[in-house]
Amino acid sequence: MKILFFGDVIGRPGREAVKKILPKLKEKFQPNLIIINGENLAHGTGLSSKTTKEMFDAGVNLITGGNHSFKNEDGLKLLDNPQTPIIRPLNYPSNMPGRGSIKLEVMNQSVIVFNLVGQAFMKDDVANPFKAAQEFIRENSKSSKIIILDWHAEATSEKIAMGKLVDGQISAVFGTHTHVPTADWEITKKGTAFVSDVGMCGVKDSVIGVEKTLILKHFLEEEPVKFELAQGDVVINAVSLTVDDKNGKAIKFEKINELVS
Repeated sequence: MKILFFGDVIGRPGREAVKKILPKLKEKFQPNLIIINGENLAHGTGLSSKTTKEMFDAGVNLITGGNHSFKNEDGLKLLDNPQTPIIRPLNYPSNMPGRGSIKLEVMNQSVIVFNLVGQAFMKDDVANPFKAAQEFIRENSKSSKIIILDWHAEATSEKIAMGKLVDGQISAVFGTHTHVPTADWEITKKGTAFVSDVGMCGVKDSVIGVEKTLILKHFLEEEPVKFELAQGDVVINAVSLTVDDKNGKAIKFEKINELVS
C-alpha cells in the first residue's frame, strides 16, 4: 500500500499548488491513497463545499482536520455527512459535528485513518489524546493491519511522546498543525513511520502561510491584526509512505519538499 499525505493545505494558494503538482507526484510515487490535512482549506480557516470539492476532483481521497475544522458554517454540514470522506479530531466532545476516524477499502485492503488534536498550548477543551489513542487502537487493531494517525498538535514534545506511545501498534504518525516541517522523520525499529510535523502547502515567503508584513506588524506593535494569506510561490510539504499489506508495517518513508510557481 502506497500513501501520499500532504501537510496543512493553506487556502487558495495551497489548493492550486496541490492541484498543479498532484499529477507529477502520482506518476512518481503511484499512491493508492491520497490524504491532505484540510483544516485551513477555506481562506486559511476551516473548510467548505467548494474547497473540498476542488480537492476531491483533483484526486484526493480523504481530508483530515484539526482545531480549525469547525470554523466554517458550510464545513460543519460536510463533517456531519457520513458519505463525505472528511474527519476531524477524535478527542473533541462527541456532540461536536463529524467523526474522528474512517475506514476505507483501498485495493481490497482495509485502511483506518484517525485524527487527534493535542492539549499542550492549544486553546480547545478536548479529551486526553493519549488515552483516546490507546482506546482507539485497542478497539480497531483487529479491523485493519494499516492504521494511520494525523496527530494535530503544537508541542514537539507532545508529538514525540505520542509516537512513543503507539510505536509498533500503527503504521504511521503524521504530525500536522505547526506548518513547519521537522527533521525527525523515520521508520522506527518496530515499523511505525513517524514525523513530528509534515509541514504545509502554503506560500513560502510568508509566516506559516500568512502575509509576513502583517505578522511583523503584530509582533512589532504588539497589537492584533487581521491575518491575510500571502501570495507567491508555494512550498509543498508532503510524505510518501509504503506499507506492508500483510502486517501494516512501514517499509519506505520519503519526505517531499517541492516549490510550485
